[in-house]
Amino acid sequence: MEIPYTVESRPDTGLYNAKMGIWLFLASEMMLFGAFFSAYILLRTNAIDWPRGSTILNVPLATLNTVILITSSITMIMSWVSLVMKRFDRFRLCLGMTILLGITFLIIKGFEYHHKFELGLYPKTSTFLAIYFAMTGVHVLHLIGGTIVNVYLWGPGAKMWKSDPQRFTNRLEIAGLYWHFVDLVWLFVFPTFYLL
Repeated sequence: MEIPYTVESRPDTGLYNAKMGIWLFLASEMMLFGAFFSAYILLRTNAIDWPRGSTILNVPLATLNTVILITSSITMIMSWVSLVMKRFDRFRLCLGMTILLGITFLIIKGFEYHHKFELGLYPKTSTFLAIYFAMTGVHVLHLIGGTIVNVYLWGPGAKMWKSDPQRFTNRLEIAGLYWHFVDLVWLFVFPTFYLL
C-alpha cells in the first residue's frame, strides 16, 4: 500500500504531507522561541540594571557566526536547486558545504561558551547570562539536529535519489525549511543579545 501525498500535493492544502507537517512543526517552534523572546523582554524591562550584550559577549565572533549561517542557508538552497536540476554531484557539494558551515558555527559557539566559563560567567552569574545561555543553548541543539538530518541526507539517505528522486528532493526541501528556520531564529538572537 502506498501512502498518498508523499510526492504530489494534497488537493485541500496544495502541499504534500511532509511539507504540511514541517510547517505545523515550525509553528510550534515559533511558539517556543516566542516564549524565550517574551521572557527576555519581560526580564529586561523589569530589571533595575541590565548589561549591554557587547560588554559581555563577543560581537565579532557572533558576527562571523551570523555570516556563516546566512551562507549556509544559501548553500542549502543551492543543494535543493541542484536536485531539481537533476545535478546530484552538485547537490552533494552544496549540502556538504552546508554541513561544514553548520559544524563551523557550532565550533565557534563552543569557543565562545568556553571563554565565558573561563571568565567565570555562568548562567547563575546573572539573569542576562541565564537567558542568554538558555536561548543560545536551545538554538545550538536545534542546529545540531538540523546538521544530523543533513548528514543523513548527504550520506545513507541519498540512496533514495536512485529509487525515488522526487521524494528525495521533497525530503531535502523539508530539511531546508527547518534549516532556514534555525538560521532565521539566529538573526533575531544576534541583535537581541549582542547588539542591544
